[in-house]
Amino acid sequence: MITRRQFTVTLAAAGGLAVARPRVLFAAAGPDDASTIPELYRKAVVIDGCAEAFDTGPDGFPVEPKALAAAAASGVTAINFTVVGPGAGFEATVAAIATVQRAAEANPERYLVVRRHADIRRAKASGALGLILGFQTTEMLGEGLARLDLFRGLGVRIVQLTYNERSLYGDGCLEPANAGLSNLGREAVARMNALGIAVDTSHCGARTTAEAIAVSAKPILISHTGCRAVFDNPRNKDDVTLRALAAKGGVAGIYLMPYLSAGPGPITVDDLLRHVDHAVGVCGEDHVGIGSDQGIVPIDDTPEYRTKLREEIAARKKAGVSAPGESVDRPPFIPELNTADRMEKIAAALSARGYQAAAIEKVLGGNFHRVLGEIWGTA
Repeated sequence: MITRRQFTVTLAAAGGLAVARPRVLFAAAGPDDASTIPELYRKAVVIDGCAEAFDTGPDGFPVEPKALAAAAASGVTAINFTVVGPGAGFEATVAAIATVQRAAEANPERYLVVRRHADIRRAKASGALGLILGFQTTEMLGEGLARLDLFRGLGVRIVQLTYNERSLYGDGCLEPANAGLSNLGREAVARMNALGIAVDTSHCGARTTAEAIAVSAKPILISHTGCRAVFDNPRNKDDVTLRALAAKGGVAGIYLMPYLSAGPGPITVDDLLRHVDHAVGVCGEDHVGIGSDQGIVPIDDTPEYRTKLREEIAARKKAGVSAPGESVDRPPFIPELNTADRMEKIAAALSARGYQAAAIEKVLGGNFHRVLGEIWGTA
């Protein structure tokens, strides 16, 4: 099933309208500014807050050559690697983690499993793609918390409390009851804080997210989302949520998904930038990143792909996890950014938008790098 891949609060928009971009972050673009982007990108710690490096299913090893090539071409330092999608049970999850470990061991020049904060710098220095193991569901955890300790030992460092539907831990964004965190969910947040696992609420409902932010002793992540004030979709977060996240020191990653706009045409780079602009205006430049919800390997947009996408969307709708906006006519990628080097292209787009170099580096990954150190410890 397809997965729907510290602070100073600055400007707020009354009535939920998009805010103006804070002038302090912007400067008039010079005629040769574009020439500085490759150098900026080469030096930056680039972290995609939600991505997939390769197939982790039964046929995922050995890793396909195109995946190895895409990792090398991406220039990305590390990703929050969604190991399994919704519906994955315990055994399938363990098997997927084993596939990731085998892939990293077989290709040490290309992949590095991130177990501690210093590993992100190791990945940057070596040129390997850092793989931060993450879950977008808690189904594999069962009814207790013991498996959190087990999966932490296996390398998992980010766990999303729910997918779009209700879980034992809280309500997802498609649950009309919006019931918030369960008692087990509150216990899980506390245990994750103690273990150094980042709490993620990207697919969680508004109340679940608000309560997770409130009860967590550490900053949390909304690793891949959009701004509801820019486009009203249940997968996007409202300004109240974004402000609360930032006030606690957390980071919101903006995705490259159909939930950014209404269409009917393809998602555009401008759609992405409007959400980044708004998030920066609401949260401040220290609390916004990119969580593309894409594969490092670009999508081969063939008729066969569209057929498979149609089948996946139908399966998601049947399972009750399909968010509004999922359509074969608006595939889940931005055509201009459907390349391995999409993060560098985003850097160039931010520069053209008027963002200064320091802000670009933060959005590219500096903010995720900082907050993960605060959650995990900096060793």
